[in-house]
Amino acid sequence: MSEDEGYIRRALELAEKAASAGDVPIGAVLVDGELMLEAKNEKEARPDATAHAEMLLLREAARRRGAWRLSGATLYVTKEPCVMCAGAMIAARLKRVVYAARDPKGGADGSVFDILRSAKTNHRLEVTAGVLETEAAEQLQRFFRSRRTAAEEGVD
Repeated sequence: MSEDEGYIRRALELAEKAASAGDVPIGAVLVDGELMLEAKNEKEARPDATAHAEMLLLREAARRRGAWRLSGATLYVTKEPCVMCAGAMIAARLKRVVYAARDPKGGADGSVFDILRSAKTNHRLEVTAGVLETEAAEQLQRFFRSRRTAAEEGVD
């Protein structure tokens, strides 16, 4: 197993915890030298529309480093980042982002928008897409299928 797969597997475990808490199953791991942080989506738990796993990691890493620039960091996440998270990753000057599943409804790495690889931004980061994509996509599909079933049965 590659290092990328190992971190994505850990992110998938965190995503499962998010799902158990009623949040969309997205997990993330940030690695920056000896610093390793983990987070899961917490939009429902907080409640906070910006409490995506990626945003929580960027905030905590900056706090611990005492600096907003995270130029040596790699962020691993189970789903293609959204526009907000992609913008924050660029602003934080991440070195690299690795993600699993594409997001055909809101992804910012070419699925809907192309922010992560845009030549128009002031910083470019390396992007590795599709690591354990099938597992991550299935996890998301199971979650949304169970939500639809619950809604059809009148359970919230």
